[in-house]
Amino acid sequence: MQKKNLRIRHLKNDRLETVKPNYRGNKVINGRFANGDELYNPDFSTVLKWQLSRNPQREEKKRDDYTPPVHKGNDFLYSDQDMVVWLGHASFFIRFNGVTFLTDPVLYDIPMVKRRAGLPCPPEQLRNIDFLLLSHGHRDHLDKKSIQTVFKNNPQMKALAPLEAGNILRSIDPHLPYQEAGWFQKFDLAPDGIEIYFAPASHWYRRGVLDMNKVLWGSFVIKTTELTLFFAGDTALGNHFEEIEDIFGPMDVCLMPVGAYKPSFLMSKSHLNPNEAVKAYNLLRGGTFIPMHYGTFDLSDEPASEPVRLLEQIAAGGMLRGLRIPAIGEPLLLHDFA
Repeated sequence: MQKKNLRIRHLKNDRLETVKPNYRGNKVINGRFANGDELYNPDFSTVLKWQLSRNPQREEKKRDDYTPPVHKGNDFLYSDQDMVVWLGHASFFIRFNGVTFLTDPVLYDIPMVKRRAGLPCPPEQLRNIDFLLLSHGHRDHLDKKSIQTVFKNNPQMKALAPLEAGNILRSIDPHLPYQEAGWFQKFDLAPDGIEIYFAPASHWYRRGVLDMNKVLWGSFVIKTTELTLFFAGDTALGNHFEEIEDIFGPMDVCLMPVGAYKPSFLMSKSHLNPNEAVKAYNLLRGGTFIPMHYGTFDLSDEPASEPVRLLEQIAAGGMLRGLRIPAIGEPLLLHDFA
C-alpha cells in the first residue's frame, strides 16, 4: 500500500488526562490501531504452517499433565487485606487500598478450548468487585459469559477498557458502566488514594471476521503512594517496557504473561516466553514477579509445566530475584511487597 493512500489519525479519550508529554494519542491507520507506530496484521498463513508442522516436543507435551494447584475457598473475597489472588490464565482478583479489581475474567471454557485448571470457588461467588480491568478483546481475555456472571453478582462494578471496546461491552450487557482509555491515559473513576492508568502493550486485536485491530489493546498500571502494580495483559517484547518505567517509575509488583510462546514463528510477536518476560520485568525495574497466562488453557506447543520450570531455573541463576508462583486461589498479601 502506498503511503499517500494511508489515512492516519490519532485517537484518545479527550475527557481523560494524558500523562505522556505531547502524546497525540494512539495511531490509527486506515481505521485500524497501530502497534505503536506501525500496523501489525498477523499473517494467518503461519497458523496453517503451525497446523501442518510437527511439534518437536509433541511426546513430551503428551506426557506432561501439569496443572496449577488450586486453593479452594472464597475467604479472600471478604478479607480487608490488600492482596493479589490468581484465578488462572490472566484473571486476578486484586484488592489495593481497599479497592477491588478483577482482570481479564475467563472463568469457563473458551471456544474450542476447555479450561484445564480449576477455580477456588464457583464464578457466581465472586463478589465485592469494584472494577473490571480489560486489557484487550481476544476471547481468552474478554469472555462474555464470565463478564455477565460477574456483573450480575456485582451490580456496582464498572469496566475500564481500551479505546473502541464499548461496542463489545454493550453487546455483553448494555447496563454495564464502562470507560475507555488510550495508552498513557488516566482513568478518572478511581476513588481518592489510587490511580489507574492504561499503558502500552505489543499485541493486536481480532474477535470477528472483519474487525482486525479495530479495538485497542494494552496493559494497566495501578498506583498508590506506597506501591505500584503492573498488569501486562498480552504482549510481546518491545521498547514499551522502558517507556512505561520511564513514565510511571519502577513496578513493585509485576503480573507477567509467560505462556503460549511456541512455536516462536507464530507466537513471538504476540506473547512473551519466560526469558523475555524476565527481561521485560527487569526493564520495568520490577520487585515481585507473579507469572500468568500458563497452565489454564492449552493454546500452544510448549509442555504445560515448561514455563514454571524455566522461571525457576532463571531465578536460581540470579536473574529473577522476586519470583512468586502462587497456586490458583492463594492470596499474596501486598504489604509483603511494599
